[in-house]
Amino acid sequence: MVHYAIGDIHGRDDLLDAMYARIQADYRLRHEGERAVIVHLGDYIDGGSESRGVVDRVMRGVDGFESVHLLGNHEAMMLECLVTDDRQVWMNWLGNGGDETLRSFGVSFRFGGYDPKVLVDTLGPDRLAWFRSLRSFCVHEEYLFVHAGIRPGIPIESQKLKDLLWIRGRFLESDADHGYIVVHGHTPTDLPVRKHNRIGIDTGAAIRGELSAVALEPAKEPRFLSVEGSVQAHVSW
Repeated sequence: MVHYAIGDIHGRDDLLDAMYARIQADYRLRHEGERAVIVHLGDYIDGGSESRGVVDRVMRGVDGFESVHLLGNHEAMMLECLVTDDRQVWMNWLGNGGDETLRSFGVSFRFGGYDPKVLVDTLGPDRLAWFRSLRSFCVHEEYLFVHAGIRPGIPIESQKLKDLLWIRGRFLESDADHGYIVVHGHTPTDLPVRKHNRIGIDTGAAIRGELSAVALEPAKEPRFLSVEGSVQAHVSW
């Protein structure tokens, strides 16, 4: 089996389309006939202008590939808005790129009137069910796939969701053996990061115009794939 893990997409449907094509080409060249899984590490939305396109493309999947969809902190912020009209909750999402996501669906709450029902109706039942089905992590052999990382020294089943979605320094600076090689996104870097205990593949799709993935095969070294496009000047953070 080969796993392709894709980092934070952030509303860049153009880059996701190119990455799927890159993965398909890599698979045909190296793994034809083998079982293949695409693991999405979350943060499908916010920042870029095409969040609706990204969500719909990920939901459709790629012919011949299994798909795993993880929850990112940006999806978590949006999901909070589905159950409240609290201004602080909504502004936390809108101020972190959520306004671009809403614009891709043809609506805006920038000037108030934070109505969860409007957001529910905008997403529609299929997308809503998909967002609510997103997993917090998955494990395959020596790899643990998660959006942001883990709190060192704590078993995965005892981790707090907040850490899985938001952690940075304590995880990124740790040299501990986590029991798995943690494959994560969340923290943008100029290039993918490979260390003995983690692999980071958020290379700033919305900020820098680069989307990265890693191919993981049994008993072989990880291989990084990347696609590039223009930087979108209206990125919100």
